[in-house]
Formats: sequence, structure tokens, C-alpha cells
Amino acid sequence: YFIRLCLEKILLQCILQSRTLSGADAINALRPFYFAVHPDFFGQHPKEREVNENSLKRLNGYLENLQKPGFRSFKPTQLTFYVREREPNSSNVQESFSASGFRAVSFTLHTRDLLSTVLDILNSCSLSTEHVQSLNVNSQPHKEGKSTVNRPIKWDKTYYSFTGFKDPEEELEQAQRVETTLISWLDDNEAGAVKKLKKSLPLRKELERLKFELSHQLQLSDIRWQRSWGIAHRCSQLHSLGRLVQQRPEVLKNVKGRTVVFTERSGMSAAGHIMLGTMDVHHHWTKIFERLPNYYKLQKRLLFLEDRISQLLGGIQVIYIEELQPLLTLEEYYETLDSFYNKLRDSRLPFHPRSLRGLQMILESDRYAPSLHEFGHFTIPTVCDPATLQWFIFAKAQEARENLKRKEEMMITEKELIDTSTEKFSLDRLYKEPSVSSAQMIDCCKRLLEESLPYLQGMHLCISHFYSVLQDGDLCIPWNWK
Repeated sequence: YFIRLCLEKILLQCILQSRTLSGADAINALRPFYFAVHPDFFGQHPKEREVNENSLKRLNGYLENLQKPGFRSFKPTQLTFYVREREPNSSNVQESFSASGFRAVSFTLHTRDLLSTVLDILNSCSLSTEHVQSLNVNSQPHKEGKSTVNRPIKWDKTYYSFTGFKDPEEELEQAQRVETTLISWLDDNEAGAVKKLKKSLPLRKELERLKFELSHQLQLSDIRWQRSWGIAHRCSQLHSLGRLVQQRPEVLKNVKGRTVVFTERSGMSAAGHIMLGTMDVHHHWTKIFERLPNYYKLQKRLLFLEDRISQLLGGIQVIYIEELQPLLTLEEYYETLDSFYNKLRDSRLPFHPRSLRGLQMILESDRYAPSLHEFGHFTIPTVCDPATLQWFIFAKAQEARENLKRKEEMMITEKELIDTSTEKFSLDRLYKEPSVSSAQMIDCCKRLLEESLPYLQGMHLCISHFYSVLQDGDLCIPWNWK
């Protein structure tokens, strides 16, 4: 019996070795998936970009864990991606379509090897798995939507009791029965988060000092970051700006009262903020500061154009919302407004002057049908037919006013709940990601206030769509935590 078990163990190892992917093979096999969901392809869709970026970080962490020697224990990881395809499929995977037309795919990773994980991901996103065969992996067809262990033999329970090895099927069933809860996750991650937070405290103080000194020296309204870079990265960017101030103080004389945003490209944003590309050298930054007078002239023309559009549409206000719209340069936004204005002027829509005062609208170039946002503003495509636009605004005007009023009430409630939660749990900071709506934040805070959570004292808590500990010790929890 013992000899038979030893032979079975050797056979099992041979089978598993023949079905093992290397880390490089896994990345090659996932190339179609990365291309379909990579955040860089979602520049015009900030919400979808942020969700994909966060999910990719968690996926990469999962794949790295699978490659660690002796890796045994794991927790099922739920991920959501927006895929660039527009056609729905008939799979059993939970999916929905976002307002921008992208397909949102949600699936849970619970496999213990790279091959099964790669096949799970590709099948979940309705991507072909044929190219995986070119990696010389003797894989069986993967059945979508079933959580079975990917091995050809079902071993007798006595094998595991005699050898002391863990039964993978039993572990999988147990992991699926245990759903991640807020309390259990904080139990497992509080110590690591506290360690990272303490390590980041000196850098956090340095960041605040640099930000205060530069804002005071340049008389800036604010300094912001478009993306969630780490504290060390942000300090480095402020040091770079500080060196430029020392070397070329004359080029920064026109920044008074402005907001500086560190982002992926340099220029002036549609909101009138000075954008400094983090990949650009000082020479590029200097050119932007030297061109500020010309930017300010273009901004005046842009404001005049918004006012002219408003007059043609019965007094409705044209606005630009950074959190909901793609990051456009001033030049790009001006061209969008100019094209829309010329179309309106030629159509001569019969709007009564000031009949729509108090209402708001934003322009988007990647939509084809107008819509009304839950916050009360109209989202109008630049290619929208004037007659359709007129009918839609008239039909939705009253609902828009009600939504605007509800938005004001919701913002007040949200702020009150954030302040109350921060005080109750002695948090150092409580904030949310832009992709989390006010309604979701309100629901999250109300449920948090019903709990006793001593773990959170002195922590930085971010309300997101997933569980994670950031590199500087911030705790991320999903807004709909259990």
C-alpha cells in the first residue's frame, strides 16, 4: 500500500509538471486580455479606467502569489473589468454594460495554478484560449463557470489522511463557503497596514511641508494629483517643481491663484488647471509656464463660447466636471465647444430666453444619445441632432431640477456622515475613490456607523470597490462590504 502511494505521488507530480505554466508563459497567454482591459485605452472613460487599473493590480498580485515557492493557502479574489467589446455574450459570467457602452465582467479567481487561472480569465472575458495550446501545455478544455479542480484523477480521501497532504477539493469548497467579511479582513490585514502606515508617516509629513511651502511661495490655489501615486512618488514630483522654482523663478510669475495638477501630460486642462506631466523634464514644464499668458487668453475665449451656447439653449449652463469627464486640454475642449456652437447657431432652435436657467449640461464627444445624470446635469453628445436635443431637454427639464435638488441634499448628508464616521472611529482620514458615487458612500457610512471597529483608530480609510492595503498603509474596503 505504501509503495502504491509513493508511485501515485510520483505520477501526480509528473502530471502537474506537464500542466504547469511559467510566469512568462502566463503573461504571453494573457496578452489578449491585457490589451482588452488596459487602462491606457480608456483615456476618455475615467471611471472604467480606474476600475481596470485597480483590478489589474490585484490580478498581478494574485499571479505573483501563485509563483511563490511553497504557496498553499489562498483566498478567492473577485475582480471586475470593463472590456472594450460592445457585443454581449451568452456566458454565465456576471456582466453588465456601463453607460459608455463597455461590457463590465465580474469573476472570482480561486484556482491554485497559473494554467487554470489563465483559462479562467480568458473564458470569463469571452476571449479565445486556442493560443494557449502554442505554449506546449497539455490542457483539457476548460468548462466555463464551474469551480472544479483542474486535474485528471480523483484521489481517495485515505491518500490525504495517510500522507498529510491537503485535499485541494476540500480546501476549495471551504474557501468558497467562507465569504470575506469586513471584520475578518481587518483581522488579517490590520497589522500589515499599521506597519506600512507608520513607515510612511515621515514621508507624509514631508509631503505636507513641501506642498505648503510651494503653495505659499507660488501663491497657488491648490496642488493635486490625477492618479493615486504613492507618497514617495508625490514627494519626488514636488522636489522637482521646487528645483525649477529655484532655477527659473521668473517663469513662474503667472501661476498666482492657479491649481497645479501632476498628471500624464503637460498643458492646461479644460478646467483651467496647470498640468505638469510626470514623465516630462524641466524643459517641458518651463515651456508650459512660459505659455500661460496665451492659455489665459484662450480660456477667456472659451468662457465666452460657453456663454454663447448657454444663450442659444435658454440659459442652461455649460459645465466641465473633472470627476466624470475625460481629462481634456484647454485646446481640445475649446474645439469641442466651437464645433457644438456652430451646429447650434445654424439650427436656430426655438428656446425661450432664460427658460432653462438653473439647469446644467456637459458635452461629450464619444456618445450618440443625450442622457440625464442622477446628479441633475444633462450629458449631451457633440454630434446630437438639434431636434432630438430640444425634445430631450424639454422632456427632462423638471426631472433635472429635482435631481439637482436631491444632489445638494445628498452632498450635505455625505459630508455629515464622513465627519461622523471619522470622529467615531478616530480615523486620521476617510475618503472615497472618484468611481464611488455619493449614494454608495452614504450607504457605506451608515452601515459602518452601526459597527464597533477599534481596528480603524488612526488609520486612513478609502472607500472603494475592493479590499486592499495600499503601499503607504491606506485601507481600501468595498462600499458594499459584508
